[in-house]
Amino acid sequence: MTDTLQQRCIDTIRALAMDVVENAKSGHPGLPMGASAIAYTLWTRHLRYNPRDPQWPNRDRFVLSAGHGSALLYIMLHLTGYDLPMEQLKRFRQLDSKTPGHPEYRDTPGVEVTTGPLGQGFANAVGMAIAQRFRAARFNSDEHKVVDHLIYVLCSDGDMMEGVASEAASLAGHLQLGELIYLYDDNHISLDGPTEDAFTEDVTKRFDAYGWHTQRIDGTDVEAVDAAINAAKQDNRPSLIACRTHIGWGSPHKQDTAKAHGSPLGADEVKATKEAIGWPTEPSFFVPDDALQFYRSAGEKAAQHEQQWQQTLSAWKQANPDKARQWDADERGELPSGWQDALPRFDAGGEESTRVASGKAINALAPIVTNLVGGSADLKSSNETFITSDSYFTKSEVHRNIAFGVREHAMCASLNGMSIYGGLHVYGGTFLTFSDYGRPSIRLAALMEIPVTYVFTHDSIGLGEDGPTHQPVEHVMALRAIPHLYVVRPGDANETSAAWRIALEHRNGPTLFALSRQKLPIYAETAGDGALKGGYVLRDCEGTPEVILIGTGSELQLAVQAGERLQQQGTRVRVVSMPCFELFDQQDAAYRDSVLPQEVRARVSVEAGITFGWERYIGGAGVAVGLDRFGASAPAKDLFEHFGFTVDNVVNAARTAMERAREGSGVAPVGAAMAANQGERWHPALQPDAGVGEAPDTARVSARTME
Repeated sequence: MTDTLQQRCIDTIRALAMDVVENAKSGHPGLPMGASAIAYTLWTRHLRYNPRDPQWPNRDRFVLSAGHGSALLYIMLHLTGYDLPMEQLKRFRQLDSKTPGHPEYRDTPGVEVTTGPLGQGFANAVGMAIAQRFRAARFNSDEHKVVDHLIYVLCSDGDMMEGVASEAASLAGHLQLGELIYLYDDNHISLDGPTEDAFTEDVTKRFDAYGWHTQRIDGTDVEAVDAAINAAKQDNRPSLIACRTHIGWGSPHKQDTAKAHGSPLGADEVKATKEAIGWPTEPSFFVPDDALQFYRSAGEKAAQHEQQWQQTLSAWKQANPDKARQWDADERGELPSGWQDALPRFDAGGEESTRVASGKAINALAPIVTNLVGGSADLKSSNETFITSDSYFTKSEVHRNIAFGVREHAMCASLNGMSIYGGLHVYGGTFLTFSDYGRPSIRLAALMEIPVTYVFTHDSIGLGEDGPTHQPVEHVMALRAIPHLYVVRPGDANETSAAWRIALEHRNGPTLFALSRQKLPIYAETAGDGALKGGYVLRDCEGTPEVILIGTGSELQLAVQAGERLQQQGTRVRVVSMPCFELFDQQDAAYRDSVLPQEVRARVSVEAGITFGWERYIGGAGVAVGLDRFGASAPAKDLFEHFGFTVDNVVNAARTAMERAREGSGVAPVGAAMAANQGERWHPALQPDAGVGEAPDTARVSARTME
């Protein structure tokens, strides 16, 4: 290849980047222009891929962590022959195109993971490397390596500033994940201006301290990039190649400025830039024939790697028929026949915390679901997430327990990468209150609709003495607001087993458990399949109920006990368990109405969390017994009593709901002042004259009437 053709191939990327963004009147041209030599070198000399089979298992992965530079990825996919025609480049950032503003998993062939929130792709790749190493240990033999590839990441200054990337880099260095090669687009510019305004550290020294292999090169020099990648391949540590580049390369007035970062260059600057690099100013989207031919040839050459691998796979399968069957099952995401029978069943009348029940479920499943892999953020004994028959995954040994360390965000992002890599059923644990640290990654798992299981424990004020910093109040309802995420708050041990069945059968999105620290009574009625529908009738009465009590989690027992008292007093009561809003809402209308009949307007919800959101189930006449403020430090029993989570309060809330239903006052005033300085709505049923005795502090308990 002549130097002239090589330069033309690189300039093709730059010119297309300008045209793609200019045509859309939106986007980020600077990174694709500056990193064009990096992309050229990687796609034509190193990356193993097949444009005709983008998902072949042993391909090299490329993750664009700097997702704002999506035009670069789309251009390379188009040029090398993926099913992404020029028409899609011309529809960049338009509705229903395959070229959205940031890369989206499943939308575009060749896009490995949804990126854009900076640092996420960086951490996703760490998860991919963990999954790769597990799969390699599971299937490779001395004679045949069916899992043997690299994971490349293009990251930016912004990625280097995000905390999630630092967490993930620390973990990758600790585990010596040598499958990782990161190309750092070190262009010294971020959205607001020069990075020196906010970011002056020596990045390579930081990564040296993490235990990475680091290099500094000129990122505009093809041979330097090529040599650095080759050097990285020879090292058994994760590699960071700091590539000094120039954002908006070639632009006479905007190169090396923030003006090239996040907006089109403008028609005049596009013309001036093309003239400066010796490129035709017309037509737009021009690709020289010889450049296109070279890229397509590179794609065809890269595809030969799959042909060779298929021969290796065939020989391996012939030599290892049992493992071959397991390989095929893992690739399809199948679970072994009868796996549900392994889930533990718990006898009624006993007590068990749902976190302990979850741990028993994990260890019952582990011998059967042999690709169940997970860990926790330094909380294995608290989350009960450790597979006791195995050991920790280390830099030298592959096992099923991962010590993520106190890195909640990197854990959640890595789990996404592990799930997307395929062939595994993955989970991770921490305290529910620390879901805030991992929420961006949880949201992305839901956006990508990938099956990750989050085992989050210590789910309410019931964790007790650690106090309000560790007591989740708003978290469950806030997590329920994320589309495609199943949030399961089981009411006892049997519902916890059902939660694991829900999670492993849910292949089109993540599942999150909110589990108790404290022991909960086990009910005979939870041993069936009711929880699999998200909500079901736990206990019923003869005839039409006068009131429905809906409980979740540790408060299910309050609904049951209040129901028993009301029944003794001659009130017809139905008790409903609602472990998962999302699953219940997916049931048909007939089923939902059979559980919550529309004619029964007197309803009470009981949950130790904010009451916002219960309107959907208890309606205008209903009363929500919950907590619309932060907790306190004390033993759990004292806290529940102090904050009004008692049978007395639930009974009185039921009486109030029935009274309101009889009056037909669907939107009547609450009948009491707002709690001082709290913005809470509370009901007279909680006051002394309602017969409960001294009322709880109204700033600490909310029995909220839905209006």
